[in-house]
Amino acid sequence: MQETENQANVATENISPVDAKEDFEAEAPAAGAAAASTAAADATADAAPAAQPAGPTLEQQLQEALAKAAELQDAFIRAKAESENIRRRAQEDISKAHKFAIESFAEAMVPVRDSLEMALKVETPSLDSLKEGVEMTLKQLTSAFEKNRLLEVMPAVGDKLDPNKHQAVALVPSDQEANTVVSVMQKGYTIAERLLRPAIVTVAQAK
Repeated sequence: MQETENQANVATENISPVDAKEDFEAEAPAAGAAAASTAAADATADAAPAAQPAGPTLEQQLQEALAKAAELQDAFIRAKAESENIRRRAQEDISKAHKFAIESFAEAMVPVRDSLEMALKVETPSLDSLKEGVEMTLKQLTSAFEKNRLLEVMPAVGDKLDPNKHQAVALVPSDQEANTVVSVMQKGYTIAERLLRPAIVTVAQAK
């Protein structure tokens, strides 16, 4: 036993300080590398993201898609019904407008008929009374026309011929400028700014 201890002491005494330093320097990098590797592994473990929860299953996705499709179908049906209601109301409004327009014109024409019937009841009318009755009836008729936007087309002599409102039936010699109105043979009419009948006119021919 004493011999073994003596041998160890001899071995220790035989190691020089230089050799000890070299052994330490050789072992130090390996220890540092091991420590760095352990630290990197710990950091990687800490930085790893938490496990994400599982997404919806195919069954859940199918149910959501069916619910969305049912919602869209319901919205489409509602929109279609509203469109049909709007179209029906528009047709009713147009029908009523036509009906009331005719009623308005008929209402304005009733007094004209009354005046004509009253004139026929006079057994021995004088010329003056007939003229007065006709004038009164004409005023009533003119009022009925204006109320329903039925207006005269009566060009003045010398006006330029307007093909949209005038109908020339003859070219006549005249000192006027060519293609101007010389005379009006029959007045025209417009209703709601639309030509109902053109004015019949004669036009100056070119010199």
